[in-house]
Amino acid sequence: MAEEINPRKQPIAIGVDVGSTTVKAVVVDPVTKKILWSDYLRHQTKQAEFVLSFLERIAEAFPNVVQKDARLFITGSGGAPIGPHIGAKFVQEVNAVTLAVETLHPDVGSVCELGGQDAKIIIFKKNEETGQKTAITSMNDKCASGTGATIDKCVMKVGLPNEEVVKIEFDDRKLHHVAAKCGVFAETDIVNLVKSGIPSLEIMNSLADAIVMQNLSVLTRGNTLRHKVLLLGGPNTYLPFLRDCWRKRIPETWNDRGYDYPKDVPIDELIIVPENAQYYAAYGAVVYGLYEEANVGVYTGMDGLREFINHGRASRLGESAGPPLIKEMSELEEFKQHYTIPRFDAQKYAPKTKVRVVIGMDGGSTSSKAVMIDYESGELLKKEYQLSKGNPIADTKEILARLKQWVTDQDAELEVMGFGATGYAADVLQESVKSDANIVETVAHMMSATHYFGDVDVICDIGGQDIKVLFMQNGDIKNFRLSNQCSAGNGMLLQAMADQFGVPVTEYADVAFNAKLSPKFSYGCAVFLDSDRVNFQKEGYSKEELLAGLAQVLPKNVWQYVVQIPRMAELGKKFVLQGGTQHNLAALKAQVDYIKARVPGAEVYVHPHTGEAGAIGAAMETRRVVMRRGYSTFIGIDNAINLTYTSKNDEETRCHFCPNLCARTFIDTLTPDGGTSRYISGFSCEKGTVESEEAMLALTKTRKQLMKKFPNLVDYESKQVYRHFYDAEPMPEATQIIDDVKVSKGLLGIKKTAIQRPFQRSSAEAQEKRRRIRVGIPKVLNIWTLAPFLRTYLEALGIQKQNVVFSDYTSEEMWLEGGKYGSIDPCYPSKVAQAHIHNLLFHHHEEEEGGKKLKYIFFPCITHVPAGLNKVMDTASCPIVAGAPEVMKAAFTKETDFFAQRGIKYLDPAMTFTEPSLLKSQLFGSFGPELDITEDENDFAVDQAWKALAKVDEDLQAKGKAILEQVEEENRVAVLLLARPYHSDPCLIHGVLEEFQVLGYPIISMRSIP
Repeated sequence: MAEEINPRKQPIAIGVDVGSTTVKAVVVDPVTKKILWSDYLRHQTKQAEFVLSFLERIAEAFPNVVQKDARLFITGSGGAPIGPHIGAKFVQEVNAVTLAVETLHPDVGSVCELGGQDAKIIIFKKNEETGQKTAITSMNDKCASGTGATIDKCVMKVGLPNEEVVKIEFDDRKLHHVAAKCGVFAETDIVNLVKSGIPSLEIMNSLADAIVMQNLSVLTRGNTLRHKVLLLGGPNTYLPFLRDCWRKRIPETWNDRGYDYPKDVPIDELIIVPENAQYYAAYGAVVYGLYEEANVGVYTGMDGLREFINHGRASRLGESAGPPLIKEMSELEEFKQHYTIPRFDAQKYAPKTKVRVVIGMDGGSTSSKAVMIDYESGELLKKEYQLSKGNPIADTKEILARLKQWVTDQDAELEVMGFGATGYAADVLQESVKSDANIVETVAHMMSATHYFGDVDVICDIGGQDIKVLFMQNGDIKNFRLSNQCSAGNGMLLQAMADQFGVPVTEYADVAFNAKLSPKFSYGCAVFLDSDRVNFQKEGYSKEELLAGLAQVLPKNVWQYVVQIPRMAELGKKFVLQGGTQHNLAALKAQVDYIKARVPGAEVYVHPHTGEAGAIGAAMETRRVVMRRGYSTFIGIDNAINLTYTSKNDEETRCHFCPNLCARTFIDTLTPDGGTSRYISGFSCEKGTVESEEAMLALTKTRKQLMKKFPNLVDYESKQVYRHFYDAEPMPEATQIIDDVKVSKGLLGIKKTAIQRPFQRSSAEAQEKRRRIRVGIPKVLNIWTLAPFLRTYLEALGIQKQNVVFSDYTSEEMWLEGGKYGSIDPCYPSKVAQAHIHNLLFHHHEEEEGGKKLKYIFFPCITHVPAGLNKVMDTASCPIVAGAPEVMKAAFTKETDFFAQRGIKYLDPAMTFTEPSLLKSQLFGSFGPELDITEDENDFAVDQAWKALAKVDEDLQAKGKAILEQVEEENRVAVLLLARPYHSDPCLIHGVLEEFQVLGYPIISMRSIP
């Protein structure tokens, strides 16, 4: 389309924002700072090419402006490598956005910007003395979670068209848990919600809420947003439900923190999305650049950029790049001859033939697959595949209808002898259509591979969301590895990357094979891979090269990140590759080359029905079960096709049998013959599997009996360490003579002389004062080990046992209420400390006259912990854990000093438990002046505290010894928890150990090992 001609002859200033996914450009009048021209396009990795295209279009639009009268300023994650080739001055994007806001909106107090991979928060604070504003900026530094890239991937998993996404309105009445810290975890949660039948609108609202709360609690770095708030960036511009979520949550944060904002002003005027919100970085680059000297940023034309695109980039990249997927076309042809998956032709039938079959279904994370096999011979007859539409029952109904249609179209008669399922959808299908077999995925894939290839050594299945690697021995599974916490290296990663480049996933291999070189991606986390991708784009790699590099990193993710076995040759020589991702020949070529390079003489096979391997295994197991049993439980194909169902998720379905209040989904099905069933999803424990109180009580009673029979020492320890169980010995009187050492300097050095002297006591007034003091301690981090020491130390000094107050146990409610002070980013067990400090401040401290007030909150910086072992290399605490108390102090004093406001003193002394003498000195330095104690009293209290700690260990070890002796005598198994001290926190361990208990396994902790 031809550009509209602007007759302007006066100078212009051009601003270009080269982002991770888009290029934005504006033309600005240098005098009035008015935008004269603008555009915004996805660059599909061709950053330099799109910049060139924009410059060509700007030249067309402003033909009368001579080159020397144009100044050019560039910003964004991909701007720096391009700038020198066109004479552009590079401007850091936070500075650009800040200046754009200050220019266009001088009354704005805060900015929240979400880009393709970047998130920024800018808060303008006014200096009361000078009246000037200071911009406090914060940006996501190591993860793209909560940005447009995460939203794009989650939209794809939900299956909503873009035209529907932009119509969603925010509704917080039905929200579900979605991880916001990690984009990969968020995607996993989204998949689970989809497979549980949660409506798409609720899922997208839950994602928006998670993203907004993540930014408000972490990216603000403890600061409070000031009004007005400006929402910038593509996601905030184009997604109404995201904007509405900001408008819901920001005022709640203001109210929680006591921030005074104008409540008479409508929220949409306090939190606004301005016109041209997506262009603020590009516009700000111009505003910033115009303050430079006139000779800075003078546009030098397009020739240098063309040269860079055509020649300079390739020659520069060749120095550090890796090899391509193929070196010559003959290599590709030979590979295709060996590994192209053979064409499958479905069975043909004569009219009136009676077809007796078994159907196997694999309800995967991103697609559903089904196969039909012959009941008598087990021969594969027909395959069906479809991308998931968001509900496993709907997917199953559609696929079964197509399978039946295939038979009836041949005028044959279909008789389904059995139906089995595996994958994400297996549980809901077992309940709704009464599957004959609900088979574990690993077993399904093993049965399928051994059916086609006999005795194999390794089976590697790469699906949309999961990676499964099975190690075989004599036809059975010897061991296995699963990608249980990260989806890096799977099919969805490749598909998402292809989508970002505008390449259909079916054309991925054709594009990648055209690369002449490839960037060397670091294997690991998918989010870090995406960060690598952005960096490589900045260096100038083409989409062909990037897709080739991504294909080559896939086997590294499988074998180094998931499997983590350094010598692949020890696994065997016969490898079978299966899973839908093997249809991508680029990924398959990289996988085959990787294995053969590390396993001499390796035989690598591709499953002939690679995407349907799980479904084939489910069908084979179903056939075996039905033949052995003699009948099928399946409701029949017609009933299954005509099955009607309702999915309900509201307050009526919420589980109220414990404080977690899990949001459950009831999926009720009705068959044409009147059969009904209910499947419940969304629960986090067995209590959620029942509906009535009577059933729950019976279930709970059974669980309690099992848990009593099989003790859990981790749970016991979590309660025992916070109880008063050790009565400290009476403090010596002032008349009592004690042994001591007098240290003096002599001619020959330090001289130590044994002496006897009276024990030094503090005054009676000080002792009485200590009886009335209340001290709060958070139940976090290494306090889980040292609570008995801290409690007894304070009690031995005369503080009453009821006045040593610990915060409540961690809960989701505690976190939601008190976890919004933005402090520690990378570690949840440390980050949750802010909720515990909040709990002490607002739930254990009574403000009214005569109430139980806290005098101190005691949260020591524990630098070294007791190891309980001999000859260890070190006992230093994790730096994040050791420094958490200082960070908490900053979080609660940054804007409002909550401690001073409530009359509480915060104590966070360093404590080194590996040096007893130093420890006494550290505690005396902290509590001596505060409690008016003598050094003798301090030393005595420390000695008593050590005795209390030893008593706890003796008690736990005695119980641990009894359990070990019992399981040895009965030849049974006990479960040992190897974990950090704070994993004894019931909320942090998520009740996992209770599930082992009810299965008949006693639990012991590291501390209880005799």
